[in-house]
Amino acid sequence: MSDRTMARQVLLFIWFLSLSSALGQVSYSIPEEMAKGSLVGNIAQDLGLDLKRLKSGKARIYTGDSAEYIELNKERGVLLIKERIDREALCGQTTPCALHFQITLENPMEFYSVTIEIVDVNDNAPIFFAKEMKFDISELSPTGSKFILERAADDDVGINGVQSYSLHPADHFVLKTQDMPDGTKNVEMILQKPLDREKQERVSLVLTAVDGGDPQMSGTIPIIITVEDANDNAPVCFLSVYKTSVAENSPKGTILTTVSASDADQGLNGKIEYHIYKFPGSTTNIFEIDRHDGVLRLTGDIDYEKVKSYQIDIQARDSGRHSDTCKVIVDVIDVNDNKPVINIMSKPNALSEDSKSGTVLSMLNVQDSDSGENGQVQCSINDNIPFTLKSNTNNFFSLVTDGDLDRERDSEYNISVTCADEGVPSLSSSVTLSLQISDVNDNAPVFDKSSYEASVQENNTPGLSIFTVRARDADFNQNARVSYILEDSSVNGVPVSSLVSVSADSGVIHAVRSFDYEQIKDFQFRVKAQDGGSPPLSSNVSVKIIIQDQNDNAPQVLYPVQSGASVVAEIVPRSADVGYLVTKVVAVDVDSGQNAWLSYKLQKATDRALFEVGLQNGEIRTVRQVTDKDAVKQRLTVVVEDNGQPSRSATVNVNVAVADSFPEVLSEFTDFTHDKEYNDNLTFYLVLALAVVSFLFIVSIIAILSVKCYRWRRERMYYKSGANLPVIPYYPPLYADVGGTGTLQHVYNYEVCRTTDSRKSDLKYVRPCSESIISLDTSGTQTLPHAQRETLTNEDFNDQKPPSADWRFTQNQRPGPSGAAATPEVAVGTRPWPNPPTEAEQLQALMAAANEVSEATNTLQPGTMGLSTRYSPQFTLQHVPDYRQNVYIPGSTATLTSNPQQPQQALPPPQASATQAEPPKAAQTPASKKKSTKKEKK
Repeated sequence: MSDRTMARQVLLFIWFLSLSSALGQVSYSIPEEMAKGSLVGNIAQDLGLDLKRLKSGKARIYTGDSAEYIELNKERGVLLIKERIDREALCGQTTPCALHFQITLENPMEFYSVTIEIVDVNDNAPIFFAKEMKFDISELSPTGSKFILERAADDDVGINGVQSYSLHPADHFVLKTQDMPDGTKNVEMILQKPLDREKQERVSLVLTAVDGGDPQMSGTIPIIITVEDANDNAPVCFLSVYKTSVAENSPKGTILTTVSASDADQGLNGKIEYHIYKFPGSTTNIFEIDRHDGVLRLTGDIDYEKVKSYQIDIQARDSGRHSDTCKVIVDVIDVNDNKPVINIMSKPNALSEDSKSGTVLSMLNVQDSDSGENGQVQCSINDNIPFTLKSNTNNFFSLVTDGDLDRERDSEYNISVTCADEGVPSLSSSVTLSLQISDVNDNAPVFDKSSYEASVQENNTPGLSIFTVRARDADFNQNARVSYILEDSSVNGVPVSSLVSVSADSGVIHAVRSFDYEQIKDFQFRVKAQDGGSPPLSSNVSVKIIIQDQNDNAPQVLYPVQSGASVVAEIVPRSADVGYLVTKVVAVDVDSGQNAWLSYKLQKATDRALFEVGLQNGEIRTVRQVTDKDAVKQRLTVVVEDNGQPSRSATVNVNVAVADSFPEVLSEFTDFTHDKEYNDNLTFYLVLALAVVSFLFIVSIIAILSVKCYRWRRERMYYKSGANLPVIPYYPPLYADVGGTGTLQHVYNYEVCRTTDSRKSDLKYVRPCSESIISLDTSGTQTLPHAQRETLTNEDFNDQKPPSADWRFTQNQRPGPSGAAATPEVAVGTRPWPNPPTEAEQLQALMAAANEVSEATNTLQPGTMGLSTRYSPQFTLQHVPDYRQNVYIPGSTATLTSNPQQPQQALPPPQASATQAEPPKAAQTPASKKKSTKKEKK
């Protein structure tokens, strides 16, 4: 900025002051590179101006000769971006970077100062000012020689600036960076391997600088090294670091220090020049050094709040490009312009109320960026709280307890900590800590009352809720959770737990059983209230239960005594006057109160006009004079009633004899019934017992008769139905016996399917086979239907079963003389008949077989002689003489006929089947046949 422009701004400022304009200042902070038209701030609102005032005062922005980046919108009263702002172009490396301008108003004349801070963004990559760096290095340069490299320039500041360097390739040189106190990096190239000009006269390297922004950006520069033979000594600084200080209000031109260096070479190689090593973004532009004598001077303004210390790199360089570097550190002296900063290092959320005095609850660290007395801090807390602040070391403080804590009194504390420095004027800051006091079980439960008393009606329902005891605990949460326990004790030798119980959670006292006032009128016990703390605390209270009486007992008559063994009578002489005391009814009631108040009434009497009963005392007295007409036997019924609700009563019978002498009384009372009601009941029970005995007798007779009838009917059915199929024990001529020793031309097998009832049995035949065996199947227990019969028949045709010896005729089963000599033990079918039967024997056998067939088979089919129609067609009656003509079968409705189409009448089904088959009887004679007929008729 030129001196002329500055003078104009000063004159304009003085002119504004002369107009007595109101002054104001507003600050904003925006990032760089904001788009055109972006909002900066509402200047009208921030300055407290009305939009009308902006228009009427012709508000405008005055920037002097600077470029106008900001414009004022009078319609809205806001500041807008007029031109894109580049922080690097505007401020360079200066931080913070700000725009300063004024807003002026007319009528009256006013102006306001506005400051806009521009915040840096990483929009610039590191760059090097030179296109390349060249070094002439003697081949005699020793290992470890240092070569200062040019630093990369990055218009950004802070973390967005250059952060690291790298060198490639690293055959002869390595890169060393040194962090400076101002945050920059000093870059040195160190020779680690001697150079040999004869091998390599020229060395090319690439130096890369990388910033720390996001995204990360970098810049490179080539390094060209020429190896030569010459000046092999570099300048050497007397001190590597020079230190000095300067107050932030020091004027320009102030000499800070002098840097000195020496070079062992002579001539031009030994001439040293001093230079301030400058790099992009450095703050060393406010210093300058004399290149010949090394004097360092101040050429600009310094501010402690911006930069506390400066590090200046001074390069001492000879003509051969050899150099040495030393550092000058310039410390800026501070003034008190910063408040203390309080940092809470640790703080518990809660503190137990039983914490001892001196318990540390928080650690504080207080920082003040000022120095000296300006950075000395003293801290304090608010009063009237049981805490204190102790200083441990420099700027470290401990907040400790300074008294007893009681959560029930104060459950939370807000502790305000205030710290102030010792500068002039003093600056201070404060912070508030919130602390919760956690509970400790230090309070026992307390009952609402010192003792409890309750009443309950007797005859209560077990489990009845009597009343509730309640205790409260001043503690919190689990420590305040109260449980109720019934203490062990006894009442009249009975544990109290068998009388009452207490709910552990609610304190409700329940009756365990029904109470009886006549047994126990009241009792006491103790209930303990215990909290849930550890260890638990408890307290107890006395409870008294009073049983209230109910009218649950009827009066009991003590006199006169009621006895059924003898008759007790009161004698009243016929000369008794009015009011004569006959007797007194004495009764008691075990209840209490009005439930035990008794009243007496005459319920019934032989002569109600002769006697009366005292309502309260139960005395029976005469109402009138006894006369001769009054009956000797007088019976009074007195009702004793209590006063309960509902009332209960008892009755007593009083026998009174109106006579003058005992013999007269005795003669009259010989037939006096003791208790007519008792006799009536006895008669009723006797009649009832007689009726029950008679009923049981009749039922027994009916049962016996039913059993007899059932057995007779079953025997009758057994007589009509046999258990086994009868088999004709006769073989006609030309047919052999079952043993196959006769002359029978064909052998047939017969399979009998029978049930337990022979009348439902069935018989089927199979095809002839080579064995003369009659086979019977005893496994069937019911008559097979027609379809099953046909299936069974086909199966038998396909699979001939072997003969069963169980169904061969024994010798005693064969009729006639041939079977008479056999015994039941003879094996069935083991030998042929010894003698052939005569014609008479054959006829008798046929008639006997026909009789048995009619009783044993379910149906009779024609032409089978009692066997099933499943015989082979070859086995018909045409092979034998027809002996069935005019044959009557006793006991059966079926007759034998030669008509194959005529069905036979079936017999009724039997009730049971025989389990053991009887052997066939011998053939009957005409005489025996007549006897059998008579027997059948009977």
